[in-house]
Amino acid sequence: MLKNNLKIIRKGKCILKEQPFVYVLKSKYRTDRCDSCLKTGHLGKVLKCSGCQYVYYCNRECQTNGWKIHKAECVCLKRAAGKIVPDAARVILRIILKLNDGGGAEKGYYTDKFYRKFKDLMSHFPDIQNDQRRIEHVESLTAVLHNILTVDLMPNQTDFLAIYGRMIVNAFNILDQEMNSIGTGIYLGVSVTDHSCKPNAVATFDGITLYIRTIEDLPSVDWSKIFISYVDLMDTTETRRHDLEKNYYFLCKCERCLDDKEPIEMNAGACPNAKCQAFISFDTIKSYPTKCAKCNECISEKDAQRFKDIMQTTRMHLDSMKMSSVAYLDICSILVAKQRGVLHKMNVLFLKTLDLAFESAIGVEKWDEALEYGMELLPGFRKYNGDFNPLVGLLHMKVGKIQLFKNYPRDALHNLNKASDILKITYGEEHNLYKNELVPLLIQAANECDQNDSD
Repeated sequence: MLKNNLKIIRKGKCILKEQPFVYVLKSKYRTDRCDSCLKTGHLGKVLKCSGCQYVYYCNRECQTNGWKIHKAECVCLKRAAGKIVPDAARVILRIILKLNDGGGAEKGYYTDKFYRKFKDLMSHFPDIQNDQRRIEHVESLTAVLHNILTVDLMPNQTDFLAIYGRMIVNAFNILDQEMNSIGTGIYLGVSVTDHSCKPNAVATFDGITLYIRTIEDLPSVDWSKIFISYVDLMDTTETRRHDLEKNYYFLCKCERCLDDKEPIEMNAGACPNAKCQAFISFDTIKSYPTKCAKCNECISEKDAQRFKDIMQTTRMHLDSMKMSSVAYLDICSILVAKQRGVLHKMNVLFLKTLDLAFESAIGVEKWDEALEYGMELLPGFRKYNGDFNPLVGLLHMKVGKIQLFKNYPRDALHNLNKASDILKITYGEEHNLYKNELVPLLIQAANECDQNDSD
């Protein structure tokens, strides 16, 4: 815990480090990640709990450490009789068991003096009571917990709804080094942090430990003026505000959400003149033909229809791949080819397609394609996510790593240095990602550059 003071807080400063009140591993990783440290098992092997036969551990030490948390839920998970317990049900189960064991007195400090207990977290009780989607979720979770929790431990309906509200609104996705969600955690102190689509701080993880680091210089640690993002910053203003209202019950009025220009850019078409970089807002054009305000290129009704068709096709395929949790390189490649010259390079659907194409190409080891997509993705990724965002740093790192593999050490060194500038701010130089993964790549790239120069 860091002290409040009047000194300027430089970007990259860790202003909060916190362990979870409760946390769970996502069920889809149940058999290949440790339930205690959330890491993958040694050589892919994990040990099963002999009691419930449900959770796994990477070694005996983690199993011993995990037992402190798991012993209360072990008999409950055993009652599941081999069925997968929904992640939200397991989080609530752990909350109920912890509160029953005196956990309500636990404090999560966000300054040396100020803290939050579980009861201090916002429950949004009235909002949830009027949200049919949430009520149906509560009913399904109640049914699951009735089957695995004894009657004397099951809260009444009002208390259960309050626990559910605090869980659903305050839960964090616990992320691995690749920014993949691997678990869910409730962190008491950090719950004081509000949202902005233009944040000045970022949450990152090392295992289950959460760190809040500044990504701008701040005059002091004033938690009323420190913001992280709750949503995908590469979504449109409309989508971000909708998701925040739907999931967190507030209308975002941050600087980005009030910007009239950004929605146009995020949904823009490209000028038919390939040399022109103007944003064409087909939604606002009332009659055709018309001209580009920047270069006077003629824009026809056929151009508009082509733009609308490709936008619709892209949305359909992105939704389909999102639902399946799989991105297909062939589909992404076809979409990107159709989008080029029709969707603007800063159109978020184009960028999201590039992102999926990039990751898909890496997955099948098509390095030339991956490099092409990654380089094309970088400007838009930085524009919408911000200069100091872990996702941008990781993208630079992945591109640099591919360039190093393809024997482009000079280009690799450039991107790896960009990654370093970002990741040492968002993760810190002692984080495993920076120290043990990025630094060796930087050294290798620098050595290969020196070797090429000497030759």
